[in-house]
Amino acid sequence: MSMSLNRATIIGNLTRDPELRNTSSGQSVTNFAVATSSQWVDAAGQKQEKTEYHSIVAWGKLAEICSQYLSKGRKVFVEGRLQTRDWETPDGQKRQRTEIIADNMIMLDKAGQGSPMPASSNKASEPAMDPGVGDQEIRIEDIPF
Repeated sequence: MSMSLNRATIIGNLTRDPELRNTSSGQSVTNFAVATSSQWVDAAGQKQEKTEYHSIVAWGKLAEICSQYLSKGRKVFVEGRLQTRDWETPDGQKRQRTEIIADNMIMLDKAGQGSPMPASSNKASEPAMDPGVGDQEIRIEDIPF
């Protein structure tokens, strides 16, 4: 039996405000993008930086939380799984996008408060899987701002 793992964890800044939509069945879905940067010194001693842009998709209650409380420029921790979608444009071109399907999100720079705010797509009875930051899911009605 082979083992596999599909897990993505990033910390970065939103490049645009989240966009909340509802599917035809009424399911909430939010899309946003997060930029991450890496820095190094090249062989010539010059500081270099590369930025990667990650497409994030959140569903259900987590989608609603992301839409309501995140905005362009905010720093977030996002954890989820990678998923690649293929589609064809109206003019027949094939397109592909790899996205992170989020199941945990932590706002890292809440205005006016010092502690991070975890949010999770887990059921309310299950603890959020946030690395040492919180031990239970945040419900929208519990968010104090």
